[in-house]
Amino acid sequence: MRKALMGLIMAATVMTPIAAEAQNRDRERGRGGRAERVQRAEQRGQDRVERQEQRSERREQRQEARQQVRAERRQPAQAERRQQRQQGQVERRQQRQQVQVIDRRGGRQSDYPGAWQGNPNDPRREHYERLERRNQYRYGTSEQRRDVRQEVREERRGDRRDRRDDRRDWRDDRRDWRSDRRDDRRDWRSDRRDWRRDWNRDWRRDNRYDWSSWRYRNRNLFRGSRYYSPYRNHRYSRFSIGFFLEPLFFSQRYWIGDPFHYRLPPAPPGTQWIRYYNDVLLVDTWSGEVVDVIYDFFW
Repeated sequence: MRKALMGLIMAATVMTPIAAEAQNRDRERGRGGRAERVQRAEQRGQDRVERQEQRSERREQRQEARQQVRAERRQPAQAERRQQRQQGQVERRQQRQQVQVIDRRGGRQSDYPGAWQGNPNDPRREHYERLERRNQYRYGTSEQRRDVRQEVREERRGDRRDRRDDRRDWRDDRRDWRSDRRDDRRDWRSDRRDWRRDWNRDWRRDNRYDWSSWRYRNRNLFRGSRYYSPYRNHRYSRFSIGFFLEPLFFSQRYWIGDPFHYRLPPAPPGTQWIRYYNDVLLVDTWSGEVVDVIYDFFW
């Protein structure tokens, strides 16, 4: 037993320095690996910076090349525009030289040779004449001023005459319109007298216009489509004879084109058969008066 214990103690004393040396070697290896990792990281950072610098340099080179190409393309257009501008300036200068400018200090008169004499319809003519007359009045002699005043008076008189003529024409037109309106009223009254004289409500006794039996034999014919009121929020109300309708109720979209198709008598002149919901009305198309009515005509 003692021998075994002694052996273990001796072995422990021998292994202790060996283990310490192993730990030291491991520490040295760990330190060296960390330094290598730090160096590799620094190298990667430097490579990244270099790549970014290269990219920025290439980007700047591309931008410079694009600007150079644009400048090369722009130069001919700029030269052409500059040439056109210079040419326009020369033309305007020549046009200004054609017209003599007033020298107000010297008091010379202005004449405008060749500005509009070649073309009497030139819109600049009135402008030049007005300037010439004003300059004559300002810088001319007493006779020239008197002539200018006389011309102005004559022009004003002419304008007054034109206004009077226009007023007379307007009054004549108004008289004509009133006379036409009177004639239309007379015609309407004569037509109204005609339908009042010709219309007879005893047509229901005529067998040719027996619409009730015709409707009994032809039910589908009297199934009208849905009725849409011409006025918003309007509801059905029974209109009796002598009632006056609003104009949209007897507009053309509500007319019955062929009254005999429903066995109705023909409408006299100035009247028209119209549909109002399921009713049929005979209406005076001028005044809107209800002449005759049939309730519940359609199904």
